[in-house]
Amino acid sequence: MKRTRVPATIEVSLPSTATSPVYSQITESLRQMVATGRLHVGNRLPTVRQLAESLSVSPGTVAKAYRRLEEDGVIQSRRGGGTVVAGRATDPRLQSIRQTRLLNMMSNAILEALSQGYVPEEIEAAFSVHLDRWREEQKEAGCPARASSARTEAGKCLSIVASHDLALNMLVSRLRHKNPEMKVRVTYAGSLAGLIALQEGRADLAGIHLLDAETGEYNYPYVKHLLPGRQVAIVHLACRIQGLMFAAGNPKRIKGIEDLRRPDITLVNRQKGSGTRVLLDQGLRKLGIAPPEVKGYAHEVDTHLAVARNIAQGKADVGLGIEPAARACHIDFLPLIKERYDLVIPMENYQTKKLKQVLEIIASKDFQKAVTEAGGYDTSETGATTVIGGQN
Repeated sequence: MKRTRVPATIEVSLPSTATSPVYSQITESLRQMVATGRLHVGNRLPTVRQLAESLSVSPGTVAKAYRRLEEDGVIQSRRGGGTVVAGRATDPRLQSIRQTRLLNMMSNAILEALSQGYVPEEIEAAFSVHLDRWREEQKEAGCPARASSARTEAGKCLSIVASHDLALNMLVSRLRHKNPEMKVRVTYAGSLAGLIALQEGRADLAGIHLLDAETGEYNYPYVKHLLPGRQVAIVHLACRIQGLMFAAGNPKRIKGIEDLRRPDITLVNRQKGSGTRVLLDQGLRKLGIAPPEVKGYAHEVDTHLAVARNIAQGKADVGLGIEPAARACHIDFLPLIKERYDLVIPMENYQTKKLKQVLEIIASKDFQKAVTEAGGYDTSETGATTVIGGQN
């Protein structure tokens, strides 16, 4: 990998094994830097000659890369001001051009996928999973994706506190598209934290998957215990498969939870209060394995994708999570248990207009098909609702 330092602490790199034209490599490197926040609006790029000299390529090659980026609206050249990263266009005509360019990019990608035999639901599921993975990468890198402000009127804001789930992400994405004026705030704090947020009036709904070891029942016992006497609707989102995720090819020959006591196995764990953490702890207790015996037990992350990324990056050997996260990070998955993921909604919220839109999406066949296509989900009972507590 050839690297160079240039003005404004910009580091451009060219893969030593790449087969694409050099100007394309330069273009891609700069695109990545803008997309991940390493280059910001107004940052000045090196001159064509500076970058050409530092990379040991011809000025014409760099000029071609800059032209391509300028045509795509990524950078702009200012007379006497050099070349800088372009900002959002404020001119309505330029905004229209940018929107058209975005639609064309999406259309081309969709057309390519369709021509290879993929159905629209597969494309949507893949896009949702990988967009979520990208957000996870930016969070881990300390470069959060651009997000709209959460400060808004309560009537136009939907607050969700939940255990992480990719089907829930797909639901939220559709809701935002259908109703862009509504601000949707999602906090992945775990299943128990979601119920506590409902208890304290800090959320409109919670997403949970909590197995009660005594009854073998999901979610209902916890709702009754933490929200006693309160009337709530429990809306089934999907059943999903929880299992062990490990490196592709299973180099450590992991066969089950019992392998977590091995000294050569390092775990990456979910945070306290998450349904996945509860499930793992129950599995360890059944096998008589104490948490201190598990190497890495104290290493906690907040999402399934964070677990998968830690494994893919070699920071851990194994973790408990869901299949779509393993797929997104190209690692292996060993299914262990089928579980229910439900949405818990207090009746005073259930009957509001903003929740009606959520329920309409959940009930739609295209949403259910897209979730199924993501892999590892069963949507045969999606949308089924039970009201408990209060005056039924």
